[in-house]
Amino acid sequence: MVRLPTPALMVLAFLFVLGGCASRPVNPAIAHADAATGYRFVTRPQYSSDNENLVILAFSGGGTRAAAFSYGVLKFLRNTEVVGPKGNKSRLLDHVGVITGVSGGSFTALAYGLYGDKLFDDYEQRFLKRDVQGEITFRTLNPGYWPSLWSSGWGRSELASDLYDEILFHGATFGDLNRGDGPFIVASATDISTGARLPFTQTTFDVLCSDLNAVRLSRAAAASSAVPVVLTPITLNNYGGTCNYEPPGWIKPFLDASDPPRPAARATRHLKEEAEFGDSVNRPYIHIVDGGVSDNLGMRSVLDSLEVMEALHLIGQPSPLDHIRRIVVFVVNSLSTPKTAWDKSESPPGTLQILVKATGVPIDHYSYEATELLKDSQSRWQSMRRVRESRAFSANKDATVATALRTPDATIYAIDVSFAQLTDKAELDYLNELPTSFSLPPEAVDRLRAAAGKIIMASPDFQRLLKDVGARVIAAPAPAGETTGDHGNK
Repeated sequence: MVRLPTPALMVLAFLFVLGGCASRPVNPAIAHADAATGYRFVTRPQYSSDNENLVILAFSGGGTRAAAFSYGVLKFLRNTEVVGPKGNKSRLLDHVGVITGVSGGSFTALAYGLYGDKLFDDYEQRFLKRDVQGEITFRTLNPGYWPSLWSSGWGRSELASDLYDEILFHGATFGDLNRGDGPFIVASATDISTGARLPFTQTTFDVLCSDLNAVRLSRAAAASSAVPVVLTPITLNNYGGTCNYEPPGWIKPFLDASDPPRPAARATRHLKEEAEFGDSVNRPYIHIVDGGVSDNLGMRSVLDSLEVMEALHLIGQPSPLDHIRRIVVFVVNSLSTPKTAWDKSESPPGTLQILVKATGVPIDHYSYEATELLKDSQSRWQSMRRVRESRAFSANKDATVATALRTPDATIYAIDVSFAQLTDKAELDYLNELPTSFSLPPEAVDRLRAAAGKIIMASPDFQRLLKDVGARVIAAPAPAGETTGDHGNK
């Protein structure tokens, strides 16, 4: 006697048939790379040869903790007015030209780039105060998603990407960012094969001979936050070498030189790493994971750009530093250092605990070094400018000395927005214990947002910036207890 399949087995079989059709999104190819089009800094409306100020926000990784802390910075800058020397009023947020985002910070960066001021209407409820991690777990354990999860090329990160699209991005692509007039957003991931940073900009996608405009923002956020082991890599198709891509002319002196002009050595290394993406014969696919693996602060893009601009200026080539007078960098670092009880027990921590710690410690130490490198550039430019302006230098007609001291006129303001800057020990201890996850209690989101404003107001470099531009703060940061609405600006 033939036993007929039960209804449950029939439903499961039907789901597997449907799941067999599941496939990952494919980034399309381009026939010709055009440096004058696509989503890149030089095509943004705020890119101008007469703009004297460049304000950059660098948002670190750290799950919802990072997303909420970064959001607090945006809200502070939005709700803080300054009055310029001529009496003109503006919001600090209106002066932001570039936002870099890694992992958790990439969500806030991309969402602000897409929605602008509308982000402040409902971002907390739609994302920050939502149990996103729980929803990803539910879908992973839901049999309805198993066929897709078991399909080739469609893993947990693609599942997460679809969720991010449903609750936050709603089908938006980099083409939508490209058509907007907001700051230039740089979300970054890491090439798991080489460890190279992969920023989601058309400049990088030119090397891949691919159209970034067609890539969904949710996939960029999913790639930037794809923690290895916990989530699967996001896969990009590589068409490099098929679109007649040529590096911009200003890059060639650095790529061709055996000893690149200082201080562009680090930036040159990244350019060479990026050039390797063009080998589609041997690398037809690029698998990318959490951007924090290569840069947990989002600062490498900033440091590399400053190095290239300075090197171009020093060798007499056209450089943005020919007209930029102030570079203001808010280093928004949500690094937390929760305490462990490992050293109180004779038994060592488990394998998973060691793995998490082993990967996190080097990332955290580089985060510190990146901030210090920015401050080093700040100090070096100031020192060289003082020497150049001294009487002894003015009397020296030696051309070699003059060239060596051809320091940019720009002043760097490195504003460290990190938990360590808090003077309230109880608040510092609370924030340091927050986990790296995509689920936090509403109180934690509120306290992260409030802490960001407090830290900025207390920053010596922020106060120096206000003094140097002859400005004063009109709206103070929100009290710690505020949970809704705007502060100031009344």
